[in-house]
Amino acid sequence: MSSSVVESIAGDVEQWVSEDKVHIGQLVDRIESVFRGKRPVVEIVMAALLARGHVLLEDVPGTGKTTLARCLAVSLDGSFRRIQFTSDLLPSDVMGVSVYRDTTGEFEFRPGPIFASIVLADEINRTPPRTQSALLEALSEGRVTVDNTTHDLPDPFMVIATQNPREFHGAYPLPESQLDRFLLCIDVGYPDRAVERSIVEEYGYDDPVASITPAATMDEVRRWQKRVAQVRVEPTLVDYMMGLVEATRNHPHLDVGLSTRGAICLHKAAQSIAYVRGRAYVTPDDIAELVVPVCSHRVWIRAQYDAGSARRTEAAAILNDIVESVPVPR
Repeated sequence: MSSSVVESIAGDVEQWVSEDKVHIGQLVDRIESVFRGKRPVVEIVMAALLARGHVLLEDVPGTGKTTLARCLAVSLDGSFRRIQFTSDLLPSDVMGVSVYRDTTGEFEFRPGPIFASIVLADEINRTPPRTQSALLEALSEGRVTVDNTTHDLPDPFMVIATQNPREFHGAYPLPESQLDRFLLCIDVGYPDRAVERSIVEEYGYDDPVASITPAATMDEVRRWQKRVAQVRVEPTLVDYMMGLVEATRNHPHLDVGLSTRGAICLHKAAQSIAYVRGRAYVTPDDIAELVVPVCSHRVWIRAQYDAGSARRTEAAAILNDIVESVPVPR
């Protein structure tokens, strides 16, 4: 590619960022007006949306995981469905079913709740592996196959799944192949004391999400998703990413490091978070910040170092050590 073409693309991206920075910021502000005190979490979830990725929210009940998903959906002028995953949920309850109609003598497909722009998969680890695996095609390809017929899902399409990592009775842990389909895995955490006090005082009886109105359309989201791919990543930063990836594969506490798909996800997520924050270029800090959300659910800890229920916490500690050890390019 000639230098003139590169400069033209760079100029376009700068203009796009200038156009979209305020609008995306207003969208983040609107979500944070309800999901308070967690702006970095909101920005990372927005980045996943613009990177065409899915998010797994992990934390104990009551930390706002469902509220965050609902706020994002309501802030966008698109369809939203919530699926409460339970032990008796069948794949057809999620994907849909073909029903025979006497009047036409043909089968008619009735879409399930997966056919929405934003889907909240609540307590995804409460459903058996058969139903979990039915999501695999939807998460990776944006379509589902029912009775040998393939049906496209809406565009954009995003799944926000939640699970409690500390309760295993009656739960079915997601297998690695399923976890790998989530772009990011995030711990929500508690808000600080002052923010939590304001939440307790204001939202005791009313539904806070009811006060949110749409701030963006699906057409705008699709346009942002196309523009994010043009965010500049300097070759030295790509080398930095590959150094981090290689370090996960050589770490003595990790049995399996980051895959090539994981490396691609880190690259996409870095471009997207830069765009959400109003920049046409990626910085080393963007990459370092995303290593744990992108990689912690993709690396395998060696058996002797696996802390069981605290596995992701241990993985995060290892990944933070790796970030500290890999030289940052100037």
